[in-house]
Amino acid sequence: MNNSFAQRFTGWTFIASALMLWLGWVLLPVRIGAFFEPDVFGPIQEQFHLWIWLYRVHLFGLIMAVVALTAFVAQVTASPARVLIWPGVSVAAAGLLVTALGSAFYYHHGAWGSLELAGKSAQDARAFVDALRVDTEYVTCLTRFGRVFGGLGLVLFAWGVVRGKHLPAWTGFVAGVLGVAAMALTMGLPDDLELFAPVFHVFALWLAMVGVVIVRGGVRE
Repeated sequence: MNNSFAQRFTGWTFIASALMLWLGWVLLPVRIGAFFEPDVFGPIQEQFHLWIWLYRVHLFGLIMAVVALTAFVAQVTASPARVLIWPGVSVAAAGLLVTALGSAFYYHHGAWGSLELAGKSAQDARAFVDALRVDTEYVTCLTRFGRVFGGLGLVLFAWGVVRGKHLPAWTGFVAGVLGVAAMALTMGLPDDLELFAPVFHVFALWLAMVGVVIVRGGVRE
């Protein structure tokens, strides 16, 4: 693998992850929220194929972000700052994967529920939602842990990037602020996943901007 290929692959993977993560969510015709409500299944059924494919794009965006961060790590194996960057990427990747698992729960039960409840009464929809309550409580906790771990990983990654000067300093500072915000919002505010929306949007923008930086200038060794 030559340096130009590594540069292109890493940079474009960051950009692809940003686009998939953000567009898959922004264009989603129906958003479920932290807990299922009986009235979400009908709208999902009306736009079923669009809904499932956009949700899949969003989920793949989370995984592609893991690929992008790992590709970045592969280019700084000789850096003294790797003792910060590697653990940071490992923890951030774990957080992203946990978040993906939580999102997959909503994806699966949203699709399954829309098919299961087609033509059925509001009482059936309420019973379906009530049956998911305990599992959803667990998944909201799982998602919050994923966001906290992702934030912690970004803080370590930011520290390593700034210390090793592998990217422009602003990319590290933005990542650090994002990481702190992710942890603070998740642990300091009520269990409302929508409160995390600003961090999500800025994180997607950060991924895209880092990708552009790497495509244009590579990773400094």
